[in-house]
Amino acid sequence: MAKKRGVEVSIAAADAIGMTNVDVVAAYPITPQTHIVEHLADLVASGELDAEFVPVESEHSAMSVACGSSGAGARTFTCTSSQGLALMNEIVFLAASMRLPIVMILANRSLSGPLSIWNDHSDVMSIRDTGWIQIFAENGQEVFDNVFFAFKVAEDKNVSLPVIVNIDGFGLSHMIEPIEYWEQEMVKQYLPDFEPINRLDPDHPVTMGALGMPDVFTEAKKAQNEALIHSKPEILKAWKDMGDICGRYYKPIETYKMDSAKVAFLTMGSTGETVSLAIDDLREQGKAAGQLKLRLWRPFPFEELAEAVKGLDQIIVIDRAISFGGPGGPVASEIRNALYHQDNMPYVTNYVCSLAGRDITADDFITIYEEATSASEEELKRNDYTIYGVRV
Repeated sequence: MAKKRGVEVSIAAADAIGMTNVDVVAAYPITPQTHIVEHLADLVASGELDAEFVPVESEHSAMSVACGSSGAGARTFTCTSSQGLALMNEIVFLAASMRLPIVMILANRSLSGPLSIWNDHSDVMSIRDTGWIQIFAENGQEVFDNVFFAFKVAEDKNVSLPVIVNIDGFGLSHMIEPIEYWEQEMVKQYLPDFEPINRLDPDHPVTMGALGMPDVFTEAKKAQNEALIHSKPEILKAWKDMGDICGRYYKPIETYKMDSAKVAFLTMGSTGETVSLAIDDLREQGKAAGQLKLRLWRPFPFEELAEAVKGLDQIIVIDRAISFGGPGGPVASEIRNALYHQDNMPYVTNYVCSLAGRDITADDFITIYEEATSASEEELKRNDYTIYGVRV
């Protein structure tokens, strides 16, 4: 019987990774993900986890070791944040193109400068197009559950792609929450032993990471893109199978109080819980407000989004990163693109909020709702964006 524990989310994430019987952990400490790899190091040192913990000298090396161990046929995990992700960027592309089923938790943190250790989504947006499957967690239970999901999807023979689980740094990673731990038998039932499609073996040589000449490079990239697109059925099945075991069924887009809603916030990550509080207050005021929570970032859930926005007049997209010199926030840009050919497309209003962990409250989101819904039709058609809370 699964039991709930009051535990820091990072510790729970590390415990979940340990329960997968991971073979190799390659990581370099960086705030705010350090508690995850520290706890994994403790589990290995105490003998509770039979794994190889590789304390590398940099994040570039962490992802390099992860690629090597995964290529050799080992279940592999790594973890990073912000500048660490930027340092491993080169190898992040290689992991996806080599179809290595690595799992990484990214404790989202702002990219410098100015130097900041606090949370926003600028780090993950910088690797949007690397070819990894990417999901966002809103709370600690989602983090714990989706560790198992990430390994199951990554290692599926119909997928064989790396997976990122995004968790908001500090605002989620360091929170103490009630989390229902799975029993080890549940993990065994859900997650089979890793059986790699290919592995580096001197007795059965294969080529990994070969040079791509111009006459094959385009075809290789098309194949990689098709693999990511076609991973979606396995993603949906993995969430369904997980729900059958633990009772929690996840979807690419979750909805909150969308019955009769005409205006909906769209959120990603832990900010969604604060927005839900604002929706409760707006509903009490008689406002037809609802919420869409985007969990699956790559592959993008086009069909689910089109279905979720039916009947809406306006979507208020909350971005936690800026596309400098571009159309505003990267999420809003994707939402507009995804809905462009839809009949009766709702207006998409974009607010960039809570950069580098600046506090934002339910009252702030109510203010945003009031501002967005009072805009004129001419203002809505501009597809402009607002950086919320700028001090003057």
